[in-house]
Amino acid sequence: MDHEGFTHARTLTVEWGQCDPAGIVFNPRFFDFFDWSTALLCEAATGLPKAGMLARYDLLGIPLVETGARFLKPSRYGDRIEIVSTVVDTGRSSFAVRHRLLNAGALAVEGRERRVWAGRHPDDPTRMKAAPIPEDLVRRFRGE
Repeated sequence: MDHEGFTHARTLTVEWGQCDPAGIVFNPRFFDFFDWSTALLCEAATGLPKAGMLARYDLLGIPLVETGARFLKPSRYGDRIEIVSTVVDTGRSSFAVRHRLLNAGALAVEGRERRVWAGRHPDDPTRMKAAPIPEDLVRRFRGE
């Protein structure tokens, strides 16, 4: 069951380059929106830009390991949309984010991601290895 944790919202205007020839957002673009929204959510939660977060926590990244979406209503060129991203699960070394894309106040797309907190592998610093999410950030992600 999802737990409503840390939330970050942003708005953007759909640009022509994000659309197919009919002027409707090309579905893979929503995953770009979600990736960007997760980065902004992490920046808001840590108070650091992504590069600063990676340096502060000695991370190689927060790779995506699972994703999905439900497309309920089209979004078109020029639409002003809001993306509300919420951490809905936090484990030892991974967290899940639900993205709700609202168009004119109506739910248009609902997406979900699971990310891994990835540090350096102790045997090879060029490789990633799941690492524990710092406890203070776990509490923040959980909305405590």
